[in-house]
Amino acid sequence: MLRLQDAEPDLIIADISMPEVSGYELCEYIKSHGGAPVILTAGAVEPIDEKEVDRVRADGILKKPFESTLLLNSIGRFVQGSRKRSAPAVPAEPEAARAATPPRSVAILDPEMIRAAVTVALDAAMPALIDQMTERVVAALAGRKPEAPKK
Repeated sequence: MLRLQDAEPDLIIADISMPEVSGYELCEYIKSHGGAPVILTAGAVEPIDEKEVDRVRADGILKKPFESTLLLNSIGRFVQGSRKRSAPAVPAEPEAARAATPPRSVAILDPEMIRAAVTVALDAAMPALIDQMTERVVAALAGRKPEAPKK
């Protein structure tokens, strides 16, 4: 909660069960201070209190385990909205003003979410890494120097 004062994230992903504060409490705090959208996550067998989700005004729920595309789609809803440029002279609501500004950051408050983000990045980078490693092995077996990596 203290980091939120400095970070001003565009989106927060938090687990419902956390050691110090529950995700529900965090979401309620964020929403009561005019904060960013909040997506709550829950374990596969963890109960979700739908009334509490509504009460704290969470913007979404992800049940673990979930596919990386589901995570990206959930995040994309908010990031794409914040990239759209509309030019009203005076925004009607604070949400409209926030939607017109570029995204600042995404605060991920759960190690499993960080792991998911790293997995997505590795999945995207893996084909190029495999090609580079294959070229080096083939070059070594053929007794020649591998080509410089393509940029």
